[in-house]
Amino acid sequence: MNTNTIKVIAFDADDTLWINEPFFNQAEKQFCILLEDYLTHQSISQVLFKTQIDNLPLYGYGIKGFTLSMLEASQYISKGHVSSNTTKKILQIGKELLTKPVELLDDVTNVLQELQSKYKLVVATKGDLKDQHRKLHKSGLGHYFHHIEVMTDKEPYDYIQLLKRLDITAQEFLMIGNSLRSDVLPVLELGGYAVHVPFHTTWLHEHVDHEVVHPNFSTIKKLSQIIDLLPLKSGIK
Repeated sequence: MNTNTIKVIAFDADDTLWINEPFFNQAEKQFCILLEDYLTHQSISQVLFKTQIDNLPLYGYGIKGFTLSMLEASQYISKGHVSSNTTKKILQIGKELLTKPVELLDDVTNVLQELQSKYKLVVATKGDLKDQHRKLHKSGLGHYFHHIEVMTDKEPYDYIQLLKRLDITAQEFLMIGNSLRSDVLPVLELGGYAVHVPFHTTWLHEHVDHEVVHPNFSTIKKLSQIIDLLPLKSGIK
């Protein structure tokens, strides 16, 4: 992967900089327990997933959309008989997600320290605007980044808009993240660079069922390996 043209490096946030998906998995298990008198846990999860996907155009990504989808799914699963107490508990699951601690993944701080003098660093992530800013603030990482972009989605069009705001071409852009669907494929389609850092658990919607082979693409096992992929150079700021 020839990375000599790269000027800006963008990092996904959730499950790339800090832990996120395990909290949603835990919340889903709590939801299944609340509704287990109606269906099996597997069936409840399937209904919740379909509800989330159907609601993405309305709610987008993030905890608030997830909570609304849990409420809607509970009505469907119970055929409208879910109790007010259960509804209250579902709302509490969502509120607890909004107060989860920010746990940085390994090597994040060291990598950002190493790269910040050589490249412009940005955050490019999906999710709820307020919650993502909360997590970035609590993470203590904000000062490393030139720009913060909380995107409604991560399709090629969304990246085109980001590139315009950054005033760079796709060939000057590298995206690092844990999702092939969101962080890799759209960027490669535009002619940019992408590095996949797999996380041990990924939301089903983000799964890609084919191998990605592209000259502008690499996979690394841990974030610190990104240093070995990039050319050593003096600052560009």
